Amino acid sequence: MFLTICFILGIANFSMHKAVAESGHPIVEETKRTFGRHFGPYGSYAIELALLIGAMWLAHAGSLSVLLLYTAYTAINGVATWLLLSNKA
Repeated sequence: MFLTICFILGIANFSMHKAVAESGHPIVEETKRTFGRHFGPYGSYAIELALLIGAMWLAHAGSLSVLLLYTAYTAINGVATWLLLSNKA
């Protein structure tokens, strides 16, 4: 059950990540330029994937605390996405 929840949260994180990356918001564009110089155009997706794989691996081992932390991470991403896409940031 923990693994399934992590997977669903990962889908939500990736879709929020894509929406923000394609938003054209000035903060995001500046971050992409700076981040892209060091990690390439898809470096942020690689970091997101590493977080998901780590969370799923530990969730498969039965770690409730990792599931709660990844849920909190997803909630924070949701708030940040809402702020950026609604031009409140």
